[in-house]
Amino acid sequence: MQGTAIVDKKVLPRLIPHYRQEIIPAMVKVFGYKNNLQVPRIEKIVINMGVGAGAQDIKVLEAAMQDLALITGQRPIMKRAARAISNFKIRRADPIGCMVTLRGHRMYEFLDRLVNIALPRIRDFRGVSPTAFDGSGNYNIGLTEQTIFPEIEYEKVTKPVGMNITIVTNASSDKEAFELLKNFGMPFKA
Repeated sequence: MQGTAIVDKKVLPRLIPHYRQEIIPAMVKVFGYKNNLQVPRIEKIVINMGVGAGAQDIKVLEAAMQDLALITGQRPIMKRAARAISNFKIRRADPIGCMVTLRGHRMYEFLDRLVNIALPRIRDFRGVSPTAFDGSGNYNIGLTEQTIFPEIEYEKVTKPVGMNITIVTNASSDKEAFELLKNFGMPFKA
């Protein structure tokens, strides 16, 4: 069990001790914080899968929900259309997607798998965009298909579905959030 610490018979995710022992001192050194509690941290990760075809075929949405549950280890909630859009043949309250909000240990486990396993499996991957911050220290990634995660069996996927991943931090600026995610191992483009 290299890289994990056991506390009260629970296994801590690898990134929690890494954050406490390496990232906090590095961030204090770079930004000159007076207190370790001023160092930004990741609050939550929100994963959203938009399945527009779910309004016509509920099986596509159920497959996407099952895949998202496998990827995150948490049951997703179904999202419904807020209003009717006639061009897309969507009525109000039609099921159009699913989402999961991860916090705590599941959040760190997902981030670890995303950075170290899933993103490098993308064909011709050269890094993620360093400009995808929203001005408030939150970072957004768009993935085109769910098959980059090792939990998904490629043969069982009926239709590839993309997903949006939002990493919400309590950083006060994009510069601080960039440094935080870079220390967590996020592979930004040069």
